Amino acid sequence: MKIALCQIDSVIADFDGNVDRVLAAVNRVLPSSPDLIVLPESVISGYPPMDLLGQPSFARRDEDAFRRLQRELPGGVAVAVGHIGRNRSGRGRALTNVVSVLLDGAIVFEQAKSLLPTYDVFDEARYFEPATERAVWEYRGTRIGFAICEDLWRETEPVPGLRYAVDPPRELLDAGAQLIVVPSASPYQMDKLGLRAKLCADLARSGGVPVAYCNAAGANDSLVFDGRSFLVGPDGGLRDLGPFGQGELLVDSGSAPGSEPELPDRWDELERALVEGVRGYMTKCGFKKAHLGLSGGIDSALVAVIGAKALGPENLTCITMPSRYSSEGSVSHSRELCDQLGCRMDTVSIEKPFAAFLDTLGPAFGSPVAGLTEENLQARIRGDILMAFSNKHDSMLLTTGNKSELAVGYCTLYGDMCGALAPIGDLLKTEVYALCERIHARDGTIPRSIIDKPPSAELRPGQLDQDSLPPYPELDAVLELYLERDLDADAIVALGHDPETVRRAVKLTARAEFKRRQAAPVIKVSPRAFGVGRRMPMARVIHEVR
Repeated sequence: MKIALCQIDSVIADFDGNVDRVLAAVNRVLPSSPDLIVLPESVISGYPPMDLLGQPSFARRDEDAFRRLQRELPGGVAVAVGHIGRNRSGRGRALTNVVSVLLDGAIVFEQAKSLLPTYDVFDEARYFEPATERAVWEYRGTRIGFAICEDLWRETEPVPGLRYAVDPPRELLDAGAQLIVVPSASPYQMDKLGLRAKLCADLARSGGVPVAYCNAAGANDSLVFDGRSFLVGPDGGLRDLGPFGQGELLVDSGSAPGSEPELPDRWDELERALVEGVRGYMTKCGFKKAHLGLSGGIDSALVAVIGAKALGPENLTCITMPSRYSSEGSVSHSRELCDQLGCRMDTVSIEKPFAAFLDTLGPAFGSPVAGLTEENLQARIRGDILMAFSNKHDSMLLTTGNKSELAVGYCTLYGDMCGALAPIGDLLKTEVYALCERIHARDGTIPRSIIDKPPSAELRPGQLDQDSLPPYPELDAVLELYLERDLDADAIVALGHDPETVRRAVKLTARAEFKRRQAAPVIKVSPRAFGVGRRMPMARVIHEVR
């Protein structure tokens, strides 16, 4: 069977626009004469619509758009489309997450989603009623089963301790399915493509059937959808792999084994995801220009590279804001990077407002105003300058903090935390270095001088990050276990990590929760990002290492 997998970049609540995108994709693949066209999960509403699903008008608009699609699709080809369905059982929640197959203007098959994720960034059980039955559909001599996104993850533990009682793919195979189709809206995460392919390969081998996986594209809020649709043959071998982002992939479920396509380099794929995250967020929020504070350090350099690729260098402005403590390299290295990128660089000294603050606060605080107060004043002055630039030029401010800093609170509220989006807020410092090394090796965009510079906030003479924090390789190893694997302090120490480093990291992370509640949204690329996927109380007892 010839199948077209259409990776659509839906905009949440843009019902007519999403139908237009679907029709355009269908018309692009029609000349190839596919038997079946597959669209992603929730393609008409966009994913995830969250509490918009609580508004009755939202589901009505989705249905109106679906009916329009039903009328306007060309005949002669079956099209599987994800949308909001109605629960007709008379009990439970009113809505379902459903895939309907349209053929010649009629609905010829429907399958609702069975497994509704309620972990990490997902909360589908809050809105939808799960399917109670799984069925196959016979079409052109092939019995087809539909497993919608999470339905594929039936034999895994998506989070520790979670096991599903229902196995939708197994039921489809028991019902005689000869082809499994997976319409999905699965967010990007580092190395997740390989995991998706493995799940489909295991399913294909267990049933001796091909599996066609169709994923959403684009970015919505913190989530990036990478597309990367694929076909796995009955032997579990990867047959075809789609592009990153929006596009179409034509596959043949009966194709013979050949050379398997290579999975993309993880660091190149990460860079693509961050670029798409910035581009999608800005475009869908109505911004055309962005700016950031460029310090000459590695974090802001990486954000500048991402911003320039997402928007075009002509739409990015980098602002250096030197102080009495800034090194010569903070400006010269920033200029070198901007010359490489071809973007504008402005220099605004903070010396005059900083001196004015010190004079103003001196009588009340004691003169000189020293220590952390003096350091944070500089960060907050810079934050005011950057936000003023937003107001003046209708430009969106990108923050430059990384996950390690956000975790332990090594950032200033209303200072360097100002902004609308944190492109690298889900990258540990060691991951920032690894990605920058990859970019430097590939095209030299990030100068060696920036990568080799010891990290410093430059808020006092001779300051280095390592004066206040454990070495980043040690800190990040602890944070990865604590934040992404949910291990407690004792378990991390039992794995051989230094008890004092663990104690400091856990304590600082807990104390910084109030800062993160006020932080810009981050682009999610890890199993557990700060934001809606990690919900922690601000007021709590912090248990020390025993």
